Amino acid sequence: MQGRMRAHQLTTDQINALLTTSQVGHLATLNDNGFPYVTPVHFVYMAGAIYIHGLSKGQKIGNIQRNSKVCFEVMSQGKFMLSNEPCDVNTEYQSVIIHGEATLLKDQDKKIEALNAIIEKYVPDLTGKQFPSNALAATGVIKIDVIECTGKFYNDTCQ
Repeated sequence: MQGRMRAHQLTTDQINALLTTSQVGHLATLNDNGFPYVTPVHFVYMAGAIYIHGLSKGQKIGNIQRNSKVCFEVMSQGKFMLSNEPCDVNTEYQSVIIHGEATLLKDQDKKIEALNAIIEKYVPDLTGKQFPSNALAATGVIKIDVIECTGKFYNDTCQ
């Protein structure tokens, strides 16, 4: 799952943990004018793929329909690592960046499976409840198949 090796790489287990526990991810798509469009999203990491829910229409959906190549990012920020020199101040962090292919789920069973996983992650008290048919019809689910994934960290042991 990891891409090119660089300094301060997260292990596969650390990447999986960050993707599982992060509450917000950032999805980057390309507008029809070639500019990146970044959207904060709720998501779930399941079976090696990212699943995102939202309206079945809109800018990110249109962008994906034109160009399925996307970038997805999550991060957790730790403490500031202060110094007496401004350029030596740093921040503890962990981050994961994924390059992938996005598709819109059409299969109703797979869409419901992904939505159930998202509900279980964010509002577990509602797990197992049936989705109203009108809400289900208006909800889109994006699946990102991972092509490349890198995870990095920085902390006070890196100095």
